[in-house]
Amino acid sequence: VQLVESGGGLVQPGGSLRLSCAASGVTSIMAWFRQAPGKEREGVATIDTVGNTWYADSVKGRFTLSRDNAKNTVYLQMHSLKPEDTAMYYCAANRNGGTWSDPRRYNYWGQGAQVTVSS
Repeated sequence: VQLVESGGGLVQPGGSLRLSCAASGVTSIMAWFRQAPGKEREGVATIDTVGNTWYADSVKGRFTLSRDNAKNTVYLQMHSLKPEDTAMYYCAANRNGGTWSDPRRYNYWGQGAQVTVSS
C-alpha cells in the first residue's frame, strides 16, 4: 500500500484547507495524524470502511474526514484553522487493532503534507 498526501499549504487563521490522501492497494481503516516540531505525533481523525468517523477533541466541529472508496481516497476538510493546527499532516492506513490514535498501530504511512496557519 502506498499513500500520497496533497493539499497542504499556508493559510491565514480562520481559513480552510482540504487534504487528500490517495491510496494504492487495499485499505481499510484510515486516519490522519499530525506532528508539530518538538511534539509527538497525534491522531487527528479516523474513518472506517463504511464511513464512521472519530475525531480528536481539538478538531471536533472544525475538521471533517470523508472517503471515496471508488477512488481509494480520503479527504480531510479543515475549517476555522488556528495557528496551533500548524504541523506536518500524515495519512495512515490499515490499523492493526488498538486505539485509533496510537500511531504504532498503523501499517502504512504517507510522506506528509505541511499545513501552516499564520498571518
